[in-house]
Order: sequence, then structure tokens, then C-alpha cells
Amino acid sequence: MDVSLIVLIVVITALAFDFTNGFHDTANAMATSIATGALRPKVAVGLSAVLNLAGAFLSIEVARTISSGIVDETRIGPAVIFGGLVGAVIWNLATWLLGLPSSSSHALFGGLIGATWVASGSDAVHFGTVVEKVLIPAVASPLIAGTVAALATYLAYTITRRTQDSVRTRGFRVGQIASASLVSLAHGTNDAQKTMGIITLTLITAGTLPAGSPPPLWVILSAGLAIALGTYLGGWRIIRTLGKGITDIESPQGFAAETSAAAVILTSSQLGFALSTTHVCSGGVIGAGVGKRLAEVRWGTAGRMVIAWLLTLPAAAVVGALAGEAADQGTLGTVVVAVVAAAIAAGIYLASRRHPVDASNVNEVPAHATV
Repeated sequence: MDVSLIVLIVVITALAFDFTNGFHDTANAMATSIATGALRPKVAVGLSAVLNLAGAFLSIEVARTISSGIVDETRIGPAVIFGGLVGAVIWNLATWLLGLPSSSSHALFGGLIGATWVASGSDAVHFGTVVEKVLIPAVASPLIAGTVAALATYLAYTITRRTQDSVRTRGFRVGQIASASLVSLAHGTNDAQKTMGIITLTLITAGTLPAGSPPPLWVILSAGLAIALGTYLGGWRIIRTLGKGITDIESPQGFAAETSAAAVILTSSQLGFALSTTHVCSGGVIGAGVGKRLAEVRWGTAGRMVIAWLLTLPAAAVVGALAGEAADQGTLGTVVVAVVAAAIAAGIYLASRRHPVDASNVNEVPAHATV
């Protein structure tokens, strides 16, 4: 296949992944604000979309990690990257259908690692970087965010214990607008960079950019726009799970969860840690539930989420490996992979219409929510 054509296909697929990342992860920023009534659903996703776009321009450290840290860019080609992206997109759509807030980031890493491993061998994957920049943050970040959120929730209720409930609720709802906005900005800073890194890696492997190059301006802009558009459409199924499925969250808890998540995400972005904003925000919501006296945390729902987290890397890696191997055979292989992926995506969408979730019913407790 002509190099320029496969590069174009990879760029389009990367932006499609970025779009799914946007609607998959809208819940991270806005689920608690929607659940507590601090923001109306449509207003929340619109605000989040604008701030995701703005956040894409704040840093490129995570993009550098992906474009030159996870795999050896000298030993793979655009077809392999295409296969990895297919694995990530399919996993994102499958978990969205189930309403599970899994990690788009880890789906991307898993797909890329699987495709690279099959194409060029295990030594083409920088496992030291994977452990340092991906796996350790994956374990540590939700624990840190959860601990901080639990402490912040306890302090919020303790400090305002003599305040009337209506006054306290109004005050923290205003605070939630600010904290949710900060999470959206942080999400754009961290997650949009992952697509920037993938596109930059593709351009490097195709010889269009020299090794170690930062993402060009058009890459930053297109990645920011794609994730913003996905965010605006709203991943209502996952918003329902995160906002109502884990705990019956109140405004002080929402404020604590969002603030702790934003602090962890922004810090990691500046350090180049490509962590999962989903893990961080979910950890913050669980911590907020633990931090309120007598609050109920639905551990069954939390357990389903953790199982999805554990499966994300290997599942996306398997699909990425198969898709990458087929795409690496040439034009026919790439076309077959694209057609199969499109058919799977269409099937998942049609399945989602059987029990639709939208702005009108997003605040209903999920039927599968368990204690």
C-alpha cells in the first residue's frame, strides 16, 4: 500500500479513537455534577467539550511519552499502528455499550503493544517505560485520588456541619461547576495528547517527521477538536454508571471527587505519566462515598469496573495484534480490517438503541447497580 494512503487511514482512525475517547470519558468530568444537579446534562457536556479543546494546548509531555516511549518506532510501520487503534476503538465501544467506565488510555496502549509485539517481537516494546509510565500510575492514581477524595469529603461535611443543608448544597454546587471544569481541562490536557502521540508516531514511522519530534500544530488542533466533539455528544451510559451507579452522591462529595481527580491528572500530565483519567475519577467517586458517614458504596458495581480495568490491556492487545497482523499484509488486509471493525461498531451502536440512555434518563440508577 502507498505510504501516504496508509498514513491517511491511520490518522483518520486515530481521530475516530479520539472521538470515542471523548464520549467514553465525558463521565469523568461531568457525571457527579449532573448527578447532583449542579449542571444540566446538555450544559455540562457542552462546557466539558470546550474545556477539553482548550486543555489539548496546555502540554505535550504525554504525547512525547507515547510517540517515543512505549514502543520502538524504528521497528514498526503505520499498518501496525492502525491495528493497535482498531483494538482500542472496539474495546471502547464494547465497554460503552455495557456502561463500564474503563480506560480509553489503556485500550490504546494495549492495542499498540499487542500489534507491535506480533509484528516486531517483544523486544520492540519498551516494557520498562510501560511499567513506569502506565502500570504503576494505573494502580497508584485511583488509590491516591480515592484517599484524597475521602479525606476531602470528610472535611467538607465536618467543616459545614452547622450549615443548613440547603445553603451547603448551593455552595458546593457552585464549587462543583469550577471543579468539574478543571477536570475537563485536565482531561483534554492528558487524553487528547494520547491521540497526538499516536499520530506523531505514525508520521515518524512513515519518515515524515524525524524521531523524537513533538506533535505539529495541526495534529494538536485536530486531536483537540475530535475529543471535544465526542465529549459534546455525551457518553450518557457511562455518565449514569459513574454518577448514580457507585454511590448516591451529594454536592460536597462531588466537589471533593472532582477536585482530587483534577489535581492528580494535572500533576501527572506535567510529569509525562499517561495515566487513565477514568481510573482517577472513578477512584475519586469511590473515595467520596467512603468519606461520607453512613454513605452506601455499591461495591458490586465497583467490582465490575475493576474487572473491566484488568481486562482492558490484554483484551485490546489481542484485538490489536490480530488487526495489526492482517493490516500488515497489504492493501487487502487493511481493507478487511477496516470493514470488519466498521461492522462491529455498527452492531454495537444498534445494540445500544435497544435500551437508550440520554440526557432525559441519565440520572436513573442503573438496573445492574449492586451493593
